[in-house]
Amino acid sequence: MRNKFFTAIILLIFAALIFTAHICGFGQKQSEKDQTYKQLDLFADVFAYVKEDYVKEMTSKELIYGALKGMLSNLDAHSLFLDPDAYNELKIDTEGKFGGLGIEITIREGLITIITPIEDTPAWKAGLKSGDRIVKIGDEVTRGYSLMDAVKKMRGKPGTKITITILREKENKLMDFTIVRDIIKIKDIKEAKILEDGIAYIRLSEFRENTAKELQNKLKKLTSEGMLALIIDLRNNPGGLLSAAVDVAEQFIEKNKIVVSTQGRDEEKKIEFKSGFNNPLIDIPAVVMINEGSASGSEILAGCLQDYKRAIILGTKSFGKGSVQTLIPLADGSAIKLTTSIYFTPAGRMIHEKGIMPDILVEKMEIKKNEEVKDDPNLAGEIFDKLEDENAEHKKEEGYRQDNQILAAIDVLKAVLIYKNNEK
Repeated sequence: MRNKFFTAIILLIFAALIFTAHICGFGQKQSEKDQTYKQLDLFADVFAYVKEDYVKEMTSKELIYGALKGMLSNLDAHSLFLDPDAYNELKIDTEGKFGGLGIEITIREGLITIITPIEDTPAWKAGLKSGDRIVKIGDEVTRGYSLMDAVKKMRGKPGTKITITILREKENKLMDFTIVRDIIKIKDIKEAKILEDGIAYIRLSEFRENTAKELQNKLKKLTSEGMLALIIDLRNNPGGLLSAAVDVAEQFIEKNKIVVSTQGRDEEKKIEFKSGFNNPLIDIPAVVMINEGSASGSEILAGCLQDYKRAIILGTKSFGKGSVQTLIPLADGSAIKLTTSIYFTPAGRMIHEKGIMPDILVEKMEIKKNEEVKDDPNLAGEIFDKLEDENAEHKKEEGYRQDNQILAAIDVLKAVLIYKNNEK
């Protein structure tokens, strides 16, 4: 009796879905409908047994929510069912201020994986890196965790500590990090300045609502200061808003050019995002820097400028997060986040799980002071004394000289500028 009752409810729900599908033009063949009804009948049987006989009493809402979470998480790493609390958590992200560790995560090969730590956050300062696999949060192993499970576990009251265990594959070892949670404030443009010889440097840490407008203002200021060439640093930029990435890209290419396209299951529903901005800086030589922490919007910008040969891409291969998630609110305050399409560059290259390969491969070098000077202890003492005596502001301004990738970008742009001058 109970099975028939639950079956009737679920079949009524399905009938409503079929009706909606017909309205939208997605009607199934009768044989497919019959098969679906059979599967729903099976679901209703299991639902009834669990509701009636499970050792712990469960509400219908808990069981339905659990089933929906399983359905969505089984699709891919980024599709999710969000209960009302989780949906509200997601809304906090878009405001650019929240309590936590400061990392962007995804799921790869069944493991919670760090896309990138956000610069100047607790995770960044602790030394977490792109590609680190989070295998344990506190005392709980993360096997079977969804993204929202991990987010909920890592967030907490600012000032409180949490220990996470990561697997760093390049070093083939487990590492514990005890991190103090903090309010995470995201600043989309971290730096904008002239480095040397008219070569300007802009670091974009994320693509947010006002990024393009702020960038435009920074570019105007740099132009007034004598900018001749530009380095756009997208390293460890996890992406952000698609519209913001498009608005940034259009400042470097001609009007009415494809910036990126999205393609879903229906090939006829390809969507192209085109530039709509006529920028006077369209001919300025540029280098875009990427690494394994560059994802989504960063890959859109880098791929676009690479396809149009508008900029030289330098660094290491990007992360490869090029799928589009559509957020669909539901009537009870919950929502689903569903992967509906994937990104393609203007030349038709797929970004998802492939990433963007740089034109010039330059690995990041970490200079270890002890290794550099270990053969001459007297020299070491002199160097360290000199470093300690330097003015702090001066060290900050000259800090780029310790970054081999920035130095490589400067050398490339110097060569381009020499070539351009010789052509005149």
